[in-house]
Amino acid sequence: MKRREFIAGSAAVLAGALSAPAAAAEPWRIGQVFGGTPNAISSSGLSRGLSDLGYVDGQNVHLLSRFAAPNPKDMKTAILELAPDIDLLVVWGTIGGVAAKAAALKIPVVFISVGAPVDIGLVESLAHPGGSMTGITFEAASETYGKRLQLLKDIQPGLSRVAVIGAKSDANFSFAMMSLEKSAPLLGVSVTPVGIGSGDDLKSAFDQVKRERLEAVIVVAGSLTFANNKAIADLALANGVPSCHGFKETVAAGGLISLGPDLMVLARQGASLVDKIIKGARPGDLPVEQPTRYVTSINLRTAKALGLNISPALIASADEVIE
Repeated sequence: MKRREFIAGSAAVLAGALSAPAAAAEPWRIGQVFGGTPNAISSSGLSRGLSDLGYVDGQNVHLLSRFAAPNPKDMKTAILELAPDIDLLVVWGTIGGVAAKAAALKIPVVFISVGAPVDIGLVESLAHPGGSMTGITFEAASETYGKRLQLLKDIQPGLSRVAVIGAKSDANFSFAMMSLEKSAPLLGVSVTPVGIGSGDDLKSAFDQVKRERLEAVIVVAGSLTFANNKAIADLALANGVPSCHGFKETVAAGGLISLGPDLMVLARQGASLVDKIIKGARPGDLPVEQPTRYVTSINLRTAKALGLNISPALIASADEVIE
């Protein structure tokens, strides 16, 4: 008999046999797997969200974290190694979500920051996920990449050739290209995919951008690009190309502009789903949630270094401005 079923069954027997309330259930063991290295979000995002809901690590829950290279093989290995020791898995990023699906776990899975979970086959629909997975999306809609392209066009009206840099192994890449190929012609822009396999490929990716005279860069949001956000921001600046990102953290590291959700807020949304599962809900019955708010960030220091004039209207509409 599985551990969680045994606990639930034992509690029911005790409740029926004793007039006093049954003893508290054994704390849930919650594992979380990240692609990349530890950072502020991985260190405190989920635990803060759970703390707000009354959960204390080491008391009524146990949190176990694992980090892996942001590629499908290493993420799946980390998940499978952790699975025997946990009752519920929280996995970050699209690569992690795909790896968890491939691992065919028999425990509930909550994914956080997945680009398009329906399109890539993680869930049946946002309203009715089915199966053992639910979670929080990163994109609010398929048109979000078009909005990122529009931001670059607003900054550089004559823009006509844009590179799209993303991890070849990340399902977000193909989703982003599909979205951009719909919106780019309406803006008079052509988009060129530039795939990378690891952070070591970034220099050659920007060499291609320069060689093919691509005028700006959209970076596909994903575990690999997040793990290399400083290198991406530095290379974009060194090559003199404006860059638009999904992570505000990349703008803080020197990228030009971003449009995307706050990852700490996503973590709190994920914690709320974990809470519901602990209280008895089935993941397949919990609708996949979308970001509650998008944030636009602009780095005016980077704009100045690139010789760009950001319009007062765009600056005024931004949520965060680095001067």
